[in-house]
Amino acid sequence: MNTKPLNILYEDTHILVCVKPHGIATQSRKLGSPDMVSLLKNHIARSNHSKGAPYLAVIHRLDQPVSGILVFAKTPFAAKELNRQLTSHSFGKYYRALVDKMPPAESGTLENYMVKDRKTNISQICTPDTPGAKLARLHYETVQKGQGIFHLGRSFFHLNTSPVELNIHLDTGRHHQIRVQLAALGCPILGDSKYNPQPVENGTWQTTCLCAYRLDFHHPKTQKPLHFELEQDDC
Repeated sequence: MNTKPLNILYEDTHILVCVKPHGIATQSRKLGSPDMVSLLKNHIARSNHSKGAPYLAVIHRLDQPVSGILVFAKTPFAAKELNRQLTSHSFGKYYRALVDKMPPAESGTLENYMVKDRKTNISQICTPDTPGAKLARLHYETVQKGQGIFHLGRSFFHLNTSPVELNIHLDTGRHHQIRVQLAALGCPILGDSKYNPQPVENGTWQTTCLCAYRLDFHHPKTQKPLHFELEQDDC
């Protein structure tokens, strides 16, 4: 379990922007299991010397093995406005992924229909007429060497592939979307134990090489454009 201190990028009376580490859930249903919501509520309570539970609304989520930037609302007004931006596609959500080989094209748009199996918590590509099918769309481009944010450490030395870093912009936010669509493209994400059959290193903890490194939106109160972006050592 990741035990790093909270990495808060911005906080005021309306919103809190932070970096979620690998291995911690955005919001867990398991009692006693630490998640970002409980950690941040404790932080707010300590900062405000509050006796009651502080208000904190989840606006968007990241899968537990994925790291990156999240914004939370600290008031009902902020939650309503941020959710409006999210549903009207006013959020700019950008990711970096390290995949095990070069895609068929250096850039492109992936558009598929996906369905989630709630029993196994796994999603898959399906036909448009499949019950529960939802449209999933993303745009990707390869990242030039020297401009990536992932370190190629010892865990990658045994691979018979040449990892490639992708810059990804999400149009939709489906369950495990990036992981599923890249795997279907034949370029699964390194370290993804659910959708990549090749382990990074046998017998060790695998880190899914996917990071929500950039987030753009407007402040819910002032409507000022906000831009947050991580660098190499932050993911």
